Amino acid sequence: MYPTDRQYTTDHEWISMSGTTARIGITDYAQNQLGDVVFVELPEVGQVFESGAQFGSIESVKAVSDLFCPMAGRVVEVNAELTDRPETVNAGPHEAWMIVIELLDPSQTDDLLDAAAYTELVS
Repeated sequence: MYPTDRQYTTDHEWISMSGTTARIGITDYAQNQLGDVVFVELPEVGQVFESGAQFGSIESVKAVSDLFCPMAGRVVEVNAELTDRPETVNAGPHEAWMIVIELLDPSQTDDLLDAAAYTELVS
């Protein structure tokens, strides 16, 4: 159910690393818990976040939830499509990335889960 080409957090974000950059989004479990997503607030390009820091928020018909950065990095790209079409997160949460960061320390993966461990967490 969860793609094996990325890692996951206990806060229900996924991270897909490629060299020194990483794409970040929320998991299918998270979007299912939220319900219909109506708004996504994302940071500006250039902002720097520590691992575990809040980088934005996601609002659904049920609640507003914070989004957390799985690893420390500087935002190099933001998915502007989510501003106009936040429901994209519900349609394909593992494709609807939110931000791309340049990793400050690509080896900092101690707190991340693989797909099997994340599946066990949400079961």
